[in-house]
Amino acid sequence: MRGRALVLALALAVPAPAWAQDLLDAEAFEAQVTGYTITFQQFGRHFGTEQYLPGRQVRWRAAENLCQHGTWFPQGEAICFVYDHDPTPHCWHFWLDGGALVARSVLDQPGAELHAAERSTEPLACPGPDLGV
Repeated sequence: MRGRALVLALALAVPAPAWAQDLLDAEAFEAQVTGYTITFQQFGRHFGTEQYLPGRQVRWRAAENLCQHGTWFPQGEAICFVYDHDPTPHCWHFWLDGGALVARSVLDQPGAELHAAERSTEPLACPGPDLGV
């Protein structure tokens, strides 16, 4: 019995991962991203670029000349995105690491995070409405 109590005490003493403690809520996320175009990398490679517009509107581009328009909204501790051509919510946890934005899909395990590689006030280059979509 004493052994179980010791194991439980040790488990409780181990701090939760930093991202679990410091997830951005909707207001903090909105303050971090609105007015910016952010390019994300995963595993050191380009993942996609998203422009965060006022009113929780977004433009996402993962491939050249393929822009998707959508919105984001909070759902529990996650930030979810819905795009015009895909009504399925894509939900992510966001946090800051050294001031840089980090995201991980609620479906992914640790290690599959997206890292903000670039942050700009320039609009996302989308050649025309729904081009390539």
